[in-house]
Formats: sequence, structure tokens, C-alpha cells
Amino acid sequence: MFLIRRARLDDTATLVKLAKMVHFINLPPDREIISNKILQSRSCFAKAAGAVVTPVPEPAPPKVKPGPTGVRASEADRLAPDVGAPPEQLKPAAGHAEGKGPARGSRSIRRSPAPPSKDRPRPGPRAEPAPASGGSAPVEAKGLSAAKSDIFMFVLEDTESSACLGTSQILAHMGGPGNPNLSFKLSKKEFFSRSLQFGATHIVATLYLDESGPSELGGLILQPSYRNHKAKLGRLLSLVRFHFIALHRGMFSDRLIAELMAPISPDGQNLLWEYLGRRFINLTYAEADRFCQYSREFMLALLPREEIYLTLLPPEARSVIGEVGPETLPARRMLEKIGFRYKDFVDPFDGGPHLEALTGEIKLMRDTRTLELGDPIAPASATRRGIVSRLDPDGEFRAVHADFHVSEGKVLLTRETISLLGVERGMTLGVTPMESVRDIPRKPPSAPSRRSSSR
Repeated sequence: MFLIRRARLDDTATLVKLAKMVHFINLPPDREIISNKILQSRSCFAKAAGAVVTPVPEPAPPKVKPGPTGVRASEADRLAPDVGAPPEQLKPAAGHAEGKGPARGSRSIRRSPAPPSKDRPRPGPRAEPAPASGGSAPVEAKGLSAAKSDIFMFVLEDTESSACLGTSQILAHMGGPGNPNLSFKLSKKEFFSRSLQFGATHIVATLYLDESGPSELGGLILQPSYRNHKAKLGRLLSLVRFHFIALHRGMFSDRLIAELMAPISPDGQNLLWEYLGRRFINLTYAEADRFCQYSREFMLALLPREEIYLTLLPPEARSVIGEVGPETLPARRMLEKIGFRYKDFVDPFDGGPHLEALTGEIKLMRDTRTLELGDPIAPASATRRGIVSRLDPDGEFRAVHADFHVSEGKVLLTRETISLLGVERGMTLGVTPMESVRDIPRKPPSAPSRRSSSR
């Protein structure tokens, strides 16, 4: 069985390994940055549940000493100064009454001898300790300034082995007033010579500043050995984000974006950056990628506002603009299938396409609702299949792709699903129906024996 839950600090090592397989700005292969994102995510899940949280402190950006090649002087200069302190223990908000019973613990479901009633909030969770950072800045001080927004990190767990198999993220607001999200807007310029009787069409890129603060979907990666699993685990990791947004609409924007990664070379280089971005920002792709964890102000300050004629770039650099690599293509197709569109906006960093959709137009989200859990049912009684989730008052989140039935305003689950979610009758669950349950083909009855029954 597979479970979606919030990321925890003991997932850090696995998430770092996953991050090394791809080159995501919002999932860098940096233990401290990932750990810090997990801590921030934990606070955001608690906030969504109505718990009282202490804001995670923001770091100072790393020092940069660009030279002829933009390489920093030393590893010490990469690290921010010591700032902030670990977040305080989270506590349920006073008066929060929803929910009762067990919540999922570190690797198993914790069950108290006498579950609290629906009218009594559960005690807050034990604060997760930050891992040692080897004398550099505390883990809480790295990788948060660029966000300045709620972030939610989900992981996929194999419940039999407790292994973390993949992850995905939501950034509640990408930029905002005074902190624009940057992209290149592509447009056509047509020229014609009457004397020569022919013309040319050029694609130009113009820096576009978006201060509307859309919600961003990103950081989706699944271990390669599970990418063709019959349970479609990559799809589940992606769609659980829409499920969560629909259940907490007030925390997110009315517009969604997905900034997809352009093709990257095996050594982690991007051709558009080498031929365009680096002409204006004297950093390597890896350095600029890392600095984006703290701020994108340097891009706003150093990239030109004038139109850039992409015809001036070599063909190999132009070929990556608006395209994605083979590992990202399935994600692009799935997003387009549910309503996302490419509107000629690309990332100024690597040229990857920006897809967008209006939150209210995603059918998956319109169909999502909250229902009270009723009595358990037999597997044969289920009529629908989809995502079912539980967010406890302390911010512990769990979701599964399961069969269920809805009757008289209640969702009915099998005992196996109830056990996996760690829920009890009367609790409020999030439900996103996705497909009807099809009858499982039964084996034809075996033919009677031809042996004689005489003795």
C-alpha cells in the first residue's frame, strides 16, 4: 500500500538523493535547504489545520564574489551567517474542535488508550529536531527567503517498507506585490522588404514581471523504479496537490502555474543560460540556481528589460526554449490533460515552459469536498475511486488513493483504508472522486472432475 503524507526530517537523506536525479530550483540537492523546507512545510500544514505556529526565520543570502567566471571564492562564502532559532513546538489553536482519535506518527499510527472527543483538540506534536549542520548556518536559515510564502511538501511512502519513494510541492504564492515572479514573454516580430520581396519572422523575449502571486506546483519526482507502477504513483503525487488546494482554497491563489524544467545536459548545464543568462549574470548555472533559494532580485536587477531577439542565439540554445526533458514530459502531458495551457511564457533561467490554469476551472478541484466518515464497508460495496485524506488538528496529513462509497452525506471506506489513514467514524475527511470502480473480472468456474464417483 502507498500513502501520501507531509515530509518529515527523516526523509531528508532520501529527498537529497532524489534531488540529485534532476535539476529543480525548488528541490536542490542540498541537505540543509531541503531540511529547512521540510520544517517550513511542517509549520504550513499546522497552519492549514488551525494550529498556532511560530514563523520560520528568514536567512541572509549567501555572499557572492564573482570573478572572470563568476565562481565564488570559497565554500565558506556560500553559507549564510548564523540567524534564527528552531521553530517552537506547534500547538493546536484554542477552540479548534474538529477531529478526534489517532494520528500518524513517525512510522506508525499512534493510538492513545482513550481518544479525545470531537469537542476537545488534540495535543500538539513533538517538535522535530533540526539535523546538525556542520558548523554552518542553522538548517532553519537556508532556502526560505525566495519563497516568502507557505510551502507544502508531500512525500509518497511505501507503507510496507516505510520507504520514501517520491515527493511533490505547492508554493502558495509565487511572488507578489513588490516581489514579482519573473518570466520571458515570447512574441513574434515580422519584417518584410519590398525591394527584396521577402521577409523574416523573429521570436523575441521580453522580461515579464508578475506580481499577482499565483500558486505554483513543482518539485515532483518519483524514484525511477516506480515510474511505471500499475498504481500510477506519479499521477497520485501530482494530483494530491490539487486535492489539498481545493480543501484549503483560502490559502491559495485563483491562478495556478507550473514552471517546468527545460532540457538539462548530463553535467547539469542549460544551454539557454550559457548563451543568454550568463551574458548578463556572471554566475554558473549551478551558482545561480543555488542563489535562487534566497532571492531572485539579482535577475530583476541584471536582466535587460529590452526585447531580446532569440535569432541571435545558436540553434542548440533556441531548441530548448519552451521544451521539457524526457523525464518531465509525462508531467507536462498530465497537466495539459486536466486543463493547464502554455501561453508563451518561459523561464528566464533555463527556458522551460510555464503552464497555467485558473483554479476554479480544474474539474478535479470542483469535485473535491469534505465528508464525514461513516461505517466501514466491504470492498465489493465501493462505487468510486479517488483521493481520500485526513488533516489532523496538529497538522499531520495523510492521503490515499482508495475505493469508497458516498451515502447520505457520508463517505464509507473499507477497513483497510480506515486503518491506513488512522481515522475513526465521525471524523471529517477530504474526498476527490476520480473514477468509477470497475467490476474485477472473475475467473470462470472450474470444470467438474471427469473422474468416476463410483467406488
